[in-house]
Amino acid sequence: MTGISIHSLRPDQLDAHAAALAGIMTETVNGGAAIGYLQPFSLDDGHAFFATSVFPEVRAGNRRLLVAKLGADTVGTVQLIVALPRNQPHRCEVAKMMVAPSARRRGVGRALLQALDAEARAAGKSLITLDTKTGDNAEPLYRAAGFKVAGVVPGFALDPDRAALHATTYMYKTL
Repeated sequence: MTGISIHSLRPDQLDAHAAALAGIMTETVNGGAAIGYLQPFSLDDGHAFFATSVFPEVRAGNRRLLVAKLGADTVGTVQLIVALPRNQPHRCEVAKMMVAPSARRRGVGRALLQALDAEARAAGKSLITLDTKTGDNAEPLYRAAGFKVAGVVPGFALDPDRAALHATTYMYKTL
């Protein structure tokens, strides 16, 4: 993991990272990642996602946004949703884990997940949940980070290219 640094963005840092985040998301979705969006996916779509869905939630304190850097380049991101229903104050949820294709298999995802654990603990959380496309490359990464399978839902969502429906695996980790 040499050269990787992870940063939890403060509200005043969001706009400075918008272009890099939109670029990573565009590459990720157009590369086939099942993160809730369909192809073709444009840079404008990425900017709109962060500007309307993520940044307001970070500013409100409902979500944490982490970025991974290799040197000066932003190469990955993950979100931690910390504001959940009132009967779940102990839980948080992972969302939109993305690593730029050029930075994969270099420890970026692992570093993001380690930082995510620290963010969850700092927020007073004891349970982290997530869902991921069943059989996707991220599933073994989550298992290696200590997540356990809670169950699989068949036919959960369309693949980004609309070719087929895929299952999703729900996972959890206790801290």
